[in-house]
Amino acid sequence: MPRFAANLTMLFTELPMRERFAAAAEAGFKGVEILFPYDIAAAEIYRSAVAAGLEMVLLNTPPPNWAGGPRGFAAVPGLEERFQRDFERSLRVAQALRARHIHVMAGVAEGPEALDTFRRNLAWAAERAPHASLTIEPINRTDMPGYFLSDFDLAAEIIEGIAAPNLGLQLDCYHARIITGDMTACWRKVAPLVRHIQIAGHPGRHEPDDGELDYPAFFAELDDWGYRGWVSAEYHPARHSLSGLGWLRRANDRATG
Repeated sequence: MPRFAANLTMLFTELPMRERFAAAAEAGFKGVEILFPYDIAAAEIYRSAVAAGLEMVLLNTPPPNWAGGPRGFAAVPGLEERFQRDFERSLRVAQALRARHIHVMAGVAEGPEALDTFRRNLAWAAERAPHASLTIEPINRTDMPGYFLSDFDLAAEIIEGIAAPNLGLQLDCYHARIITGDMTACWRKVAPLVRHIQIAGHPGRHEPDDGELDYPAFFAELDDWGYRGWVSAEYHPARHSLSGLGWLRRANDRATG
């Protein structure tokens, strides 16, 4: 059974950020991710994670802020210096948090120049931080209009073209369902490139036992494939965070049973 992490940007929001770590551990998670952990001192976040016995799994390269700012700059022509500055900041925070992955966000852009910019920025980042695990993630354009990377075939082509050992794919199952129509088939096609997985129900991006995606079967398939990465719960609870964790209890029970 996969190792599960809680996305603390979306889960346990009934609590202050520093209290969400203990709540996640008590609920049965073994790791956590925070999309943009830049408004709290990294030392405080790290202490909270260690105290709860949790591993920091992932963070995103920073936009100006979480509440409405641009979603990255890696594919935006003319903002290469901004991207490099933001990446350096993410790298410092990731090192302080001992975070496993840095998700490099492409941002809103389109066309051949944007593709070239994205490739060059990713190659630079992979060379700049060979010790860091970097991921890119296709995101559907209904939820994030204009986002450059919205195609799994293109993501695979970019990763294989750069051929850096520290650059891989982040598979968000919710986005995969919307983009491709078949989340499981998408996983099977790109599995060798996948470094990190995120889950949510579809439709609605609520709990991963709410909707049309068969996550118990998917978790079993991950075991069959020998996937050893993290699976992060990145969803908006339909009600209270704790009341929607039956899926996690059942998954952990199957793992120990």
